[in-house]
Amino acid sequence: MATISTSDLLQQFKWRYAVKEFDPNKRISDEVIEVLEESLVLTPSSFGLQPWKFIIVGSQSLKDQMPGISWNQPQPKDCSHMVLLLIKRDFSESDVDRFIDCLAEARQVSVQSLESYRKFAGGFIAQGVSEGWIERWSTHQVYIAIGQLMASAALLGVDACPMEGIQSDAYDELLGLDSNEYHVVLGCALGYRSEGDKYASMPKARYTKARVVERL
Repeated sequence: MATISTSDLLQQFKWRYAVKEFDPNKRISDEVIEVLEESLVLTPSSFGLQPWKFIIVGSQSLKDQMPGISWNQPQPKDCSHMVLLLIKRDFSESDVDRFIDCLAEARQVSVQSLESYRKFAGGFIAQGVSEGWIERWSTHQVYIAIGQLMASAALLGVDACPMEGIQSDAYDELLGLDSNEYHVVLGCALGYRSEGDKYASMPKARYTKARVVERL
């Protein structure tokens, strides 16, 4: 069921850009933050396993410390909320079991009825652990989440800046995660653009659809 026109969708995606200067005096309302949090929760993931956690930082005292561990970029300090996207360390078959419990509860079925799915997903995770690529897989899932977050923000008229340029281990330490089971891999600053941000009016440099899209 369509809830937004095709023209409005494209207009919002044309409106958004990676904000370089946020207005530090403008805050996102609690209602909108809650909706953006739900959009993260609703993000799809491989097998539905959700190997992640999201930390929404609104505390100014914490944000003030972030530029120094973000290659001196000002966005984490000046934005309204800094969203940090984390992967779960040492993702394993026990995490698959935890998801199966969640799935059984949501669908009101027995855990036993999901045994074939558990074995399939569990075998995939076990292979990733044994071959050493499970953390890379988890990181790929987090990229899906940041895409959903930025799209949701654009549709709500909230500005965003995705940030790979952060010192992940230092963020872990700042948040007290250095000995925890989660690890920061990405950040996304949310807020409202400053009127002085010259990048807001710059044309987007995108390849043509003919170059990057093919129909078969």
